[in-house]
Amino acid sequence: MIKFGTGGWRALIGEEFTQANVRRVAQAVANIIIAEEATDRGFVIGYDRRFLSDKAAVWFSEVLAGNGIVVSFIDKYVPTPVVMFQSRAIGARYSACITASHNPADYNGIKVFIEGGRDADEVITEKIETQIAGLTDADIRHLDFAQAKASGQIELINPMNEFVDSIIDFIDIEAIKKARLRVLIDPMFGVAKNALQTVLITARCDVDVINDGQNPSFGGLMPSPSAATLYRLKHLVAHEGYDIGIGTDGDADRLGIIDEKGNFIHPNEVMLLLYYYLLEYKGWKGSVVRNIATTHLLDKVAAAYNEQCFEVPVGFKHVSAQMDADDALIGGESSGGLTIRGHIKGKDGVFASSLLVEMISVTGKKLSEMLDEIYDKYGYAYTAEGDCHFRPEERQRLYDKIYVDKALPDFGYAIEKVSYADGAKVYFENGGWALARFSGTEPLLRLFAEMEDRQQAEQVVAQLKAFLDV
Repeated sequence: MIKFGTGGWRALIGEEFTQANVRRVAQAVANIIIAEEATDRGFVIGYDRRFLSDKAAVWFSEVLAGNGIVVSFIDKYVPTPVVMFQSRAIGARYSACITASHNPADYNGIKVFIEGGRDADEVITEKIETQIAGLTDADIRHLDFAQAKASGQIELINPMNEFVDSIIDFIDIEAIKKARLRVLIDPMFGVAKNALQTVLITARCDVDVINDGQNPSFGGLMPSPSAATLYRLKHLVAHEGYDIGIGTDGDADRLGIIDEKGNFIHPNEVMLLLYYYLLEYKGWKGSVVRNIATTHLLDKVAAAYNEQCFEVPVGFKHVSAQMDADDALIGGESSGGLTIRGHIKGKDGVFASSLLVEMISVTGKKLSEMLDEIYDKYGYAYTAEGDCHFRPEERQRLYDKIYVDKALPDFGYAIEKVSYADGAKVYFENGGWALARFSGTEPLLRLFAEMEDRQQAEQVVAQLKAFLDV
């Protein structure tokens, strides 16, 4: 079974992620493109630095070419946002990137994008899954890559310059030049270095890079920028006097930030910083879109500027859809992905990082000072998290307890309401909340709680773990 989750299809290399299955996904997408009479719109495909990503991009392209669809093949590994950018630029109906994003090194996968460079929604991914289920080996048509390239069915491109220029044009490059910042980048052996370093050097920042190069095991760490995985970045920023440390995940659509003191800035706080900066310092207007696992402090900031905060399920496709619906200023997730109005409609760690550097330069304030300014105005809240692995046979028990029995522990706080729109989210009368939901990309149960202080939040997560016996 090939199933798409919140971030595309991801599977273990050699078990489910195989040439045969990549070709099945490609044929399913080709069938949809043909049925929608969109073969003349072209198709953009890119890939990251994971094991087999380059080869899988070739396999995917060969099938599309075999179905008469012209493929724009990005001929070097690139951040996923570059694929989305180029898809929008040529008006492609569909595009894809071979990546498993922040999953462990033994995974790979495929992200599919729809018109405008947006993450494919459930309607499209269900169509793909339905097509796959009906395919036989005889249904899969493919054309050799070299032959397809020679005939013009596959065109090699590299839109990196255009992507980088779009970011440079968007940010206040002159303010950054004047600030003369020192920046340390940790691409986590992923694909962010070239794009991000080029933007920052153009802005005359003093830039250094760690954890670069080709490393299929990602240095033994999850390629996910967190307080735990960015420990080297934290140490170097604090001890070497950098103004900011920037970590990005494997395909560079998410980020993790280290402040000048070596403290990890949670993605919730990154969203707060940028939304507040755009409203307060740049004078922009607009609502904010967050998913259900992202801080409610965004609601307070929005209300202070007579703006609205929209809550959506996990998955950036929901964020971008709501941003379109309300012409929102910014949208993002607690996992570290965000975008703003006027940029691409998907997560972009390169762009978000560049905007944070602009924020420091324009305000003249350090990251820690900007956060203190926000907390002084709107109060403080701490988000605790817990990822719980479970065996396949345990999933049904957990599902029944959460969704069927709708059982909850005695948290010790008055409950305002409970939502089951995406997992089970408990809203407390004191403004805090707790959430339990299944991951859409890994066999995990994700637990969250946001309360007035760290001890309360961690206690609520512990209560959920004990109650669910995970």
